[in-house]
Amino acid sequence: MRKFFFFLLCGLLTGSAMAQLPPAATAWLHGARVAVSLGYDDTLDSQLDVALPALQRHGLKASFYLQLSSPVLQGRLAEWRQAARQGHELGNHSLFHQCAGSLPGHQWVSAARDLDSTMAAQMADQVLLGNAMLHAIDGESERSYTVPCGDHMARDGDYLARIAPAFVGMKVGGGSGVTARAALQRRAVAVHAPVGLNGSELIALVRAAAAQGDMVNLTFHGVGGDYLSTSAAAHEELLAYLASHRDEYWTDTFRNIMRYVRAQEDADGHH
Repeated sequence: MRKFFFFLLCGLLTGSAMAQLPPAATAWLHGARVAVSLGYDDTLDSQLDVALPALQRHGLKASFYLQLSSPVLQGRLAEWRQAARQGHELGNHSLFHQCAGSLPGHQWVSAARDLDSTMAAQMADQVLLGNAMLHAIDGESERSYTVPCGDHMARDGDYLARIAPAFVGMKVGGGSGVTARAALQRRAVAVHAPVGLNGSELIALVRAAAAQGDMVNLTFHGVGGDYLSTSAAAHEELLAYLASHRDEYWTDTFRNIMRYVRAQEDADGHH
């Protein structure tokens, strides 16, 4: 299935299609035709050990979505603070990473952290508390949020409407992570979590975004270790490609990209 998806993407890019693409209707910052958000979920050691140094080498900024109860946050707090000082975003990924245990493949969800048994108001309180905790870590007052597992139906309904005003942007999951600019909704942006792809396959994802959309969100978990992992070599190859094509791809934190979108909405009179 993975290979099928890869070759399907490559099929979009045959011949000299990339060279013949028309200019983007509305350019991103610095005239780039595609905005690329690289995210890293779940507060993992390999993100500090492998992903962050690679991002620094290539001069790229990314978003790290922290599960605030994680021992990797508590044990390596100074390093997360340093990442924020280097211009990376510390995003909100909730206190306890509640997902819906009733959904297929979610047998790992513990009863104490099951979204199915969590009230929407309780979940909202926890997420907003997460913002206060993140402010104590990095001093920032504006956040973005990635919904754990893409699940947002609590025991008594959807909790996202309760927290949306507190975030400049939210990722909710779905599809290839490619979003057309005209269809972009800041608090419901699609994101794709690649697992086990090689460098060429990762590059194909962002090239497909240039062919069929205006923004692509990729969210990694482990990089060169941990779980749902992408190899360090594949990750490095993607970063090298993005760094060498800065005129086409604006790679930045999700928060900065959403701020740019909000500024354009405000200029156009949309809220």
